[in-house]
Amino acid sequence: MTNQTHPEPPALAAATAMFIEVLVVGIGTITAAVLLFIALVGPTVTTKLAPVANSSAAAGVGLAAAYALGILIDRVADTVLTPHRRRLRTRFFPSNAAYAQARARLTDFPALTARADYSRSRMRICRGWALNTLALTLAADLVMLRYSFEHRPPILIAITAFGMVTAFGFYRAWHALTVTGYRKLAEQTTTPTTNTPVPTQPRPGAISP
Repeated sequence: MTNQTHPEPPALAAATAMFIEVLVVGIGTITAAVLLFIALVGPTVTTKLAPVANSSAAAGVGLAAAYALGILIDRVADTVLTPHRRRLRTRFFPSNAAYAQARARLTDFPALTARADYSRSRMRICRGWALNTLALTLAADLVMLRYSFEHRPPILIAITAFGMVTAFGFYRAWHALTVTGYRKLAEQTTTPTTNTPVPTQPRPGAISP
């Protein structure tokens, strides 16, 4: 009898990958939040709070907050991009039922399912970091405006330009991964229209049975 006290390895691997995925997105979000906080409170309060940020308790709270914020930003990014994602899906699947049927068929092929899950994981990271990059750019600009730096105008312009280009890059990566995922799913789950074998032609000189 199979022992049910331990999760199956594929399920455990999927859960671990999802945890890491959410954490990767959440780290960017909490970094943007910290930069925004620094810009709001100013240098005096930031200097006083610096020792607290180096404590183990702050690290634990930060990790938990990063995970929670990762879930939040993932849902926000999904909500923002859902209309566009559905338009992309209609290129390959005429209805939600057709898409659901294709997803169900794919479960019969574990290797293909694993590849599809990996592709969707990258897609979710890209869409989350598209928003993260915009938030980080805004927060970094506010910090630059609040604190005194040498050559601040060119640095501010460079940060803004880099942030906008990077955010667009993440969006384009999400777009490409989404289209590729739908295309591969359609190709891998399409049922041939006919299974009628093509009759073989007799070779010259062969004797018919």
